[in-house]
Amino acid sequence: MDLDRQEVPSRRPGEPPQRVPELRPPLLGDWFIYLSVVVLICGVVAITALELGSPLESVWVRLPAIIAAALLVVVAADAALRTWRSAWAWLPIDRGRGLFRFVWSAVLVGVLVASVALIVWVVGR
Repeated sequence: MDLDRQEVPSRRPGEPPQRVPELRPPLLGDWFIYLSVVVLICGVVAITALELGSPLESVWVRLPAIIAAALLVVVAADAALRTWRSAWAWLPIDRGRGLFRFVWSAVLVGVLVASVALIVWVVGR
């Protein structure tokens, strides 16, 4: 079966590109998505256990929370590195997009700090 493809619109002069190619591959590669799904599932299990009346000391709350927080540290670190590299790649092309990616990197570093604090808090209880 032949597919009818639309022509890709050409960029107008002076318009920045939509994407900048990555020069170095990301550390996690395709695993980034799979680890994010595990974090999501662990969060659902822990929150559901809390909603059903389990205490914070319960294994149904602590174990998924620790697993999710540990994986979130890895995923957020990889994402922060990706956006940091992306910010530097965008600065010479489109300064606004580059600066936005720096803000995004700062938010991801905040997620890292919060995740480490969560691990310390849950393990310390």
